[in-house]
Amino acid sequence: MADNIVSVAIHHLEKSDAGAYQVHAGNGALAVGNTAKRLIDDLHRLYARRPSKAYGRFSMDTANFPTSLRLGEYIDGKSTFEETTLALMDTLAKEAGGRPASEGGHVFFAHFNRDEIQYVLVAIVNDKISAALTENADLEDVKHLDVDGYRFAGRVNLKGWAANEERYLSFLKGKGAVSEYFKAFLGCETTVLARVETTHMVQALKHFADTQPMEPAERADFMARAMNICTRDAKADKPINFATLANELHPDDPEALIELLADPDRGLNDGFVADRRALRGLIEFKVKTPNWAVEFERKALHEGKVRFDPVENSITLLEVPDHIRQELTEEIEGG
Repeated sequence: MADNIVSVAIHHLEKSDAGAYQVHAGNGALAVGNTAKRLIDDLHRLYARRPSKAYGRFSMDTANFPTSLRLGEYIDGKSTFEETTLALMDTLAKEAGGRPASEGGHVFFAHFNRDEIQYVLVAIVNDKISAALTENADLEDVKHLDVDGYRFAGRVNLKGWAANEERYLSFLKGKGAVSEYFKAFLGCETTVLARVETTHMVQALKHFADTQPMEPAERADFMARAMNICTRDAKADKPINFATLANELHPDDPEALIELLADPDRGLNDGFVADRRALRGLIEFKVKTPNWAVEFERKALHEGKVRFDPVENSITLLEVPDHIRQELTEEIEGG
């Protein structure tokens, strides 16, 4: 939940039958009551759990992608939240107008604090019609916000932006090129390097396994299955999809794995073809020091072929091949 909501605004983007977009100013300084707070909490919670997000940073081309300029003016106190959000609405309308697959809707802007980090969240939400009973037991249509079904949203980590991190900006990718206009609206530059993304995913899967009530053998099996699934898809040149991966790898509770992989604070991209070398980190340990290097598979640890003593902080390798045994013996005797 948001620790503190600084500012909230809502405006409207309307698409005409001819395909043109028009901005309708709403409320640029929405009162932060219980309803507004609950809405922002719901939007941010759902955003965090959506598995298909892209991460990057603001484009340096502010002439064509001015969103960072507008937000910078607000942060520096040169414009109000209302002025900033209306300027952003003009940019959104311009980008939406160039892409026929885009949609209009209610556009929510929120500046809030969470865990001592400030964020700005933008989300487009549409209306939904449902039925309600009247006092006379009749049915009537009721219009409400379809918060669960929103498809377009982005988030700026203001602390990460100030620190010039690589991934402080994110947005929902959706399917195909439908969300490209939202990416252009944000002015987000994304860089997806398969080996880097795979390494980050491997680290996340390790963390998930470490935090689950798994026995050592279960954990080893989980990591091996993750390796097999991702390697199979990589051989088929099939991009990683976190939701699909979670459903196959952890079918008893896929949502738990999706939630970790989708966590925007982790900054994990999906939609990349996994690097098969980086996937080896799922099933093997590999470490190098100034004096030695060692690499072995996790199953060797559980099968007793490798022993680790946490008290002595030592690793023992068993079943040394004859030729290595001979070389080591000669080295010791010769020394």
